[in-house]
Amino acid sequence: MPAYAAAHLRDVSMGPEIAEYLRRIDDTLRPYGGRFLIHGGVPEVKEGDWSGDLVVIEFPDLDHARAWYASPAYQAILPLRTRNALGEAIVVDGVAEGHRATDILES
Repeated sequence: MPAYAAAHLRDVSMGPEIAEYLRRIDDTLRPYGGRFLIHGGVPEVKEGDWSGDLVVIEFPDLDHARAWYASPAYQAILPLRTRNALGEAIVVDGVAEGHRATDILES
């Protein structure tokens, strides 16, 4: 089952450190099968308030997502982002193909 790393980033300071982070992150994803699904973009807000950027990266499973985040390669560049943006980051399981909203009532 796929899993995802997601971040809601705000107040990003687009300077040399963020540029370096962006140049290096793709190489950290490759060994774990990670690929960007959403990387910024202008959201069309339908409800509530939204500020900042959304980033969603897909991995083959939760173990791969966790291993990527904990990897020495990613941990080496992580401060480049955290020093230059506010936000939250998570890893989370996806759902199986064919998942229906009512499936959560059975768990």
